[in-house]
Amino acid sequence: MLELDATQFERLVVDELDLLPDDMVDGLDNVIFVVEDRPEDGTLDTLGLYDGVALTERGQYGFGEMPDRIVLYREPLLAICDTFDDLHDEIHITLVHEIAHFYGIDDDRLHELGWG
Repeated sequence: MLELDATQFERLVVDELDLLPDDMVDGLDNVIFVVEDRPEDGTLDTLGLYDGVALTERGQYGFGEMPDRIVLYREPLLAICDTFDDLHDEIHITLVHEIAHFYGIDDDRLHELGWG
């Protein structure tokens, strides 16, 4: 298992976000990215979470809405990676996966597309 403190890990997440295509991130309105150590249930099985209402499910949306959150879990991601290259790849995959949920793409479709 790799070891990185929260600050180092957050830096990697920001770097990976910067590498995503503009057309993927330009539409992210009122979304924040958060790094947490683990999910509330303490599992190491969950790498990320989209917490919000997908664009395809929104009715009226606007001023005063709490931001949607995309959460990456540091410890589970570190636990599955043997190298820093693996970690970069897993962060990238997790970001794409959770951003896809924002756009309304479900897990079944993501698996079909190879982003499961």
